Amino acid sequence: MKIREDIRNIAIIAHVDHGKTTLVDQLLRQSGIFRSNEHVEERAMDSNDLERERGITILAKNTAIQYKNTRINILDTPGHADFGGEVERIMKMVDGVLLVVDAYEGCMPQTRFVLKKALEQNLTPIVVVNKIDREFARPAEVIDEVIDLFIELDATEEQLEFPVIYASAINGTASLNPDKQDENMQVLYEAIIEHIPAPVDNSDEPLQFQVALLDYNEYVGRIGIGRVFRGTMHVGQQVALMKLDGSVKPFRVTKILGFFGLKRQEVQEAKAGDLVAVSGMEDINVGETVCPFEHQEALPILRIDEPTLQMTFAVNNSPFAGREGKFVTARKIEERLQEQLHTDVSLRVENTDSPDAWIVSGRGELHLSILIENMRREGFELQVSKPEVIVKEIDGVRCEPVERVQIDVPEEHTGAVMESIGARKGELLDMVNNGNGQVRLIFNVPARGLIGYTTEFLTLTRGYGIINHTFDSYQPMLSGQVGGRRNGVLVSMETGKASTYGIMQVEDRGTIFVEPGTEIYEGMIVGENTRENDISVNITKVKHATNVRSATKDQTAVIKKPRIMTLEESLEYLNDDEYCEVTPKSIRLRKKILDKSEREKLARKKKYAEMS
Repeated sequence: MKIREDIRNIAIIAHVDHGKTTLVDQLLRQSGIFRSNEHVEERAMDSNDLERERGITILAKNTAIQYKNTRINILDTPGHADFGGEVERIMKMVDGVLLVVDAYEGCMPQTRFVLKKALEQNLTPIVVVNKIDREFARPAEVIDEVIDLFIELDATEEQLEFPVIYASAINGTASLNPDKQDENMQVLYEAIIEHIPAPVDNSDEPLQFQVALLDYNEYVGRIGIGRVFRGTMHVGQQVALMKLDGSVKPFRVTKILGFFGLKRQEVQEAKAGDLVAVSGMEDINVGETVCPFEHQEALPILRIDEPTLQMTFAVNNSPFAGREGKFVTARKIEERLQEQLHTDVSLRVENTDSPDAWIVSGRGELHLSILIENMRREGFELQVSKPEVIVKEIDGVRCEPVERVQIDVPEEHTGAVMESIGARKGELLDMVNNGNGQVRLIFNVPARGLIGYTTEFLTLTRGYGIINHTFDSYQPMLSGQVGGRRNGVLVSMETGKASTYGIMQVEDRGTIFVEPGTEIYEGMIVGENTRENDISVNITKVKHATNVRSATKDQTAVIKKPRIMTLEESLEYLNDDEYCEVTPKSIRLRKKILDKSEREKLARKKKYAEMS
């Protein structure tokens, strides 16, 4: 059996923020791929503004570096479970993985999630213990944790014989010794060449190319990124595309793009083992196989993670609609959602009875909130409803998604956290005391119980707790209310500007969400009530001037700092009868029915219906 010694295909996998993208940066820099005078951004692989701001990788990206006579194709994968669909497909394109683990934090939920996918594909692992220069780094214990995780995930004997590299990606150094770093990352390149299997060279057999990722370009349409598993593909070649529905479509390969550094370069042919991007077919999809007409043989279809959460996206109809956005019509919003479907295979968009609203389903709150954030930055205005979990019927039983939750908290907050998760129908699976005052708790919790939990969790742990969760499985639905907001809200009964005087009149009722001078409309949510019911307030009230001197004239009015919520916090905060209005400049919470008497009438009807 011939093999291609001149190529290696690897994916870098890790939990969010364990340093994969920084590591790829250093591998790129040290391979001499950039000219000495070329400016290279930090975290060069994170090309999207949101990725840079949040420090997370949202989309899988590929690059290639040349080391001596070997081309190393590297895929930087998302570490967050909401983008798990990307991770699973990437595992099909590579022969080995670099598992990056933080030398202090050790194995985290997403480490487990991505490693499980890699081991299921029988990939060869190399473990990189990163941030070895960190204070309190504990490399020996972390390696023990990694071994335990491998065993727990049923790794084979060969997979357990993984090499370990100790690295500091930020400093661009690595070594085989945890106590002493080499000057560069030479040992990591060598480990990749030595341990990661080279692809089989069967380029003289009939072509098989499978699409694992999608890209979109206005000039050439859809671009399928994938691996040539067998044979050779040429520009201009007439081939068959084996569709997911079993049909076969002819098309001509118009362009083949190879990866080199951060650039794509046009190439004339691709052989078995190459990772390339192909254009020429408008409706190419993930998992489809390209092969010759005379030798039609499809590769196994790639599984794509099903959505677990859905929200309604609707045209903004608030009194302030159209003031701040460029794209406000139903047609523009629908076009944008359809465009997202070109590249995001885990997303679903369905029409509703109303032409102004769509049900958008995704992998989790982060997946959907990033889409909303991108839309508002592009100039869209819309309103979205509370996220809801997608319930499935499995063997006649209603089932809901359950998440595996890992929590790291200081010891003194353990009781409060366990009580709050218990109230959300969570089940404790494991509890480990790390001995340094930190406790690690692992739960299974219904996904609907986690909607809106982050804010409560940070309050309970005074900001010292860390919570991570990944989708575990669908399980029979638990009865009764799980999670949800307990407090009512303060709803404005007037339209105008919030005044310091008006805010002072109501701030003893709860927490205010707006600053003085903010424009308010009737039905907009301006704060949280300390009790369970909603109350209508007037925070636009102005103090009337009189000619009577006040005894407290010299005291300046001081109001408490308002709680300004981010987009994610706003989405988590919503109740069933509320919308989050999103524009390029503002995020506002509002009631679906703005008129106070209409809301009260509906509440009375509902109460009457429940009684009868």
